[in-house]
Amino acid sequence: MDVNAGIFQYAYFVEDIEASAIEFAKTLGAGPFFVTKHHKTDQFEYKGTAVEADVSYGFGYAGHCQIQLIQQHDQQPSIYRDMFGDGAYGLHHVARLEADYDGAKSALEAQGFEKACELFSNDVWACYYDTRAKIHCYTEIHAITDRILATFDRWRSAHANWDGKGDVIVTHGRGA
Repeated sequence: MDVNAGIFQYAYFVEDIEASAIEFAKTLGAGPFFVTKHHKTDQFEYKGTAVEADVSYGFGYAGHCQIQLIQQHDQQPSIYRDMFGDGAYGLHHVARLEADYDGAKSALEAQGFEKACELFSNDVWACYYDTRAKIHCYTEIHAITDRILATFDRWRSAHANWDGKGDVIVTHGRGA
């Protein structure tokens, strides 16, 4: 089974990334979560402008499914603030890994979906399409690179070898 086929990630906008990681671990057995605080990209575009919100990310696995937790620390316009007002949180997007990144983008555009955000970070492209009118969340298209697959394999292995009693939060530096 290709663990990267189809939807590989469910991403949640959360109030507190560390508290949420602990709750996902307790409730779903997800974890450990690799957290990057105040993540910065190499290139970022939100609705055609270079506006990048201050966000922290946490990545963990629950079985073969990757769970992403996202906390925004400011009030900058973003795909997160577009979906959730103050005090609101929940499922934000689903993500697909795509070998044909441009083709996957074109397929969503052919269905009438608009690109809301695109970024380049750690040698990989990712973009978000506003698919809320059809599936009630955004869709992320994530390019495949050997480096990102190795990172995901490392996180998946950490989950497989995690007893649920060790540290839920693991600090993850940019590019690590």
